Amino acid sequence: MAGITDRPFRDLVQSFGACLVVSEMVASQEMVQAKPGVRERAELSADVANTAVQLAGREAHWMAEAARQVADRGAAIIDINMGCPAKKVTNGYAGSALLKTPDHALRLIEAVVGAVDVPVTLKTRLGWDSDCLNAPDVARRAEAAGVQMITIHGRTRAQFYKGRADWEAIARVKQQVDIPVIANGDITDTTTAQSALAQSAADGVMIGRGAQGKPWLLARVAHDLWDTPAPVVPEGGALVALVCGHYEAMLSFYGVDLGLRVARKHLGWYMDTVGTPAGMRRMILTSKDPNEALRHLTDALSRKPEGAAA
Repeated sequence: MAGITDRPFRDLVQSFGACLVVSEMVASQEMVQAKPGVRERAELSADVANTAVQLAGREAHWMAEAARQVADRGAAIIDINMGCPAKKVTNGYAGSALLKTPDHALRLIEAVVGAVDVPVTLKTRLGWDSDCLNAPDVARRAEAAGVQMITIHGRTRAQFYKGRADWEAIARVKQQVDIPVIANGDITDTTTAQSALAQSAADGVMIGRGAQGKPWLLARVAHDLWDTPAPVVPEGGALVALVCGHYEAMLSFYGVDLGLRVARKHLGWYMDTVGTPAGMRRMILTSKDPNEALRHLTDALSRKPEGAAA
């Protein structure tokens, strides 16, 4: 979810009542060394509840120092990334590459747990590939080191995002630990969440790509499964106001030039939900004038889908 779960999107998702939101993956060394753009990914306010910051790295020193910094800035949870499959991450022996070196991964976990007082969690995959399905062992060792919750994406790194998530395989992780296990992968609505829970015996679900263009989805699923307060899913004018507000928040957060680029993917997902015609979609996504884009965006989101009753 790099480039997606930034501060504006997390704020929006939380406004609907999500139980927990997680930042974009933050490179620990770059965070500590204040590389441009990295601290913004982890930006928090002290009064933002239920927010975890996800850290990635391959050296215990940088992981521990980054954890201290984001905890001091208000993070409720530090989440260690051992699941990212991207080559630029795994080539640096971070993310899911740590599944190939569990002893080294354990040293990173111990360093982070020892550095902060807030809970430390772990996000990982089933293993590196079909010959290295070591998530149950990694989870057991992580629990012993002080990790308080584990999220498992039901694929190996070799699969990237191909095929279907194997929720049943997550059950083998659940059998090895007493801490909560969260199922992740291909959960896009209440039905898939129910299936994931049934097959994995997990304690909860994490929704990632399914929430693109639907910031209310996490709260909707939580309501359906655990009877938390129901979110009001915006339609018509309310949807227009939400999307325009999100757009303006991104421009304010990043500045106009970068904000216009960052906003494109989000606007595209919103327009997917209402079936915006290709020509209008293209005009909005390529506009360099925020006011012009907002006018056309309002028209696009106000259109009735083809075949809808007047």
